[in-house]
Amino acid sequence: MDVERSDEALMLAYRDGDARAFEFLYQRHRSRLYRWLTHQCGSAGIAEELYQDIWLKVINARDGYQVSARFTTWLFRIAHNRLVDHWRASGRAPSAVGPPDDDDADDPLDLVAGSPLDEPHNEFERKRLGAALIRQIEALPAVQRETFLLAQETDMTLEEIASITGVNRETAKSRMRYALAKLRDGLRDWQ
Repeated sequence: MDVERSDEALMLAYRDGDARAFEFLYQRHRSRLYRWLTHQCGSAGIAEELYQDIWLKVINARDGYQVSARFTTWLFRIAHNRLVDHWRASGRAPSAVGPPDDDDADDPLDLVAGSPLDEPHNEFERKRLGAALIRQIEALPAVQRETFLLAQETDMTLEEIASITGVNRETAKSRMRYALAKLRDGLRDWQ
């Protein structure tokens, strides 16, 4: 069954003409990619434009696709390069992170019955903590923010993040370490 095949096997099947394989890949990675772009851009409009460009690049690259890394590494490398192109074309540095416009509408947790943790005062505190976390992520230098978000949004290894961002593993590791230290320090009052 297609849902059990690896991303790489699906992309190879898509390369060989199986359009349904692309649908499975798109469903698996659409939310994660869009969330990552929105966090990187701080603008849902720009994220949407880049998102469409990235999937178009995937479609156009299918004929030459070869498995040389995990599909997610390949996909987010395309996304990273498109984001860098956007920043260069706009003549500015990466913008601050902003909260996404809405949560994933397909989140199965929305269907789970509430718990005492969902009480209004707890919800209020969680929202305040979420806003504080977003402010701290916004304050990170762009390279640290990108490394942190790739790790959090995609569950990629440091090696994969290094490959996507064009640095060595130790640089990616340092960026992650600095990002986490700054986030811990900035959220110290919440501990």
